[in-house]
Amino acid sequence: MTIICHNCGKSFELDGKSSISRKEECPHCSADIHCCLMCRFYSQSSYNECTEPVAERITEKEKANFCDYFSISSGDGIQSTKNSRNQQLEAAAALFKKK
Repeated sequence: MTIICHNCGKSFELDGKSSISRKEECPHCSADIHCCLMCRFYSQSSYNECTEPVAERITEKEKANFCDYFSISSGDGIQSTKNSRNQQLEAAAALFKKK
């Protein structure tokens, strides 16, 4: 399975692993992989930014955690979220740009 890192945006292979260790890191930037930002349940628009209704609240979404509901995402949503955020920031900058 190919994964896209939430931090650096580079892709890497899981090499057929059936589960992700809490200590798993991106081979490119050493960012934590077992974190909310890499989970398929992560959603910025949901309560506590998680669509899993019984998961405990985790405040540091980019740090490794012990969530029992963690399920790795391919990372497509991460990239589109970052792109959307960048587009919003650019639009706001253009709106308030000094002439």
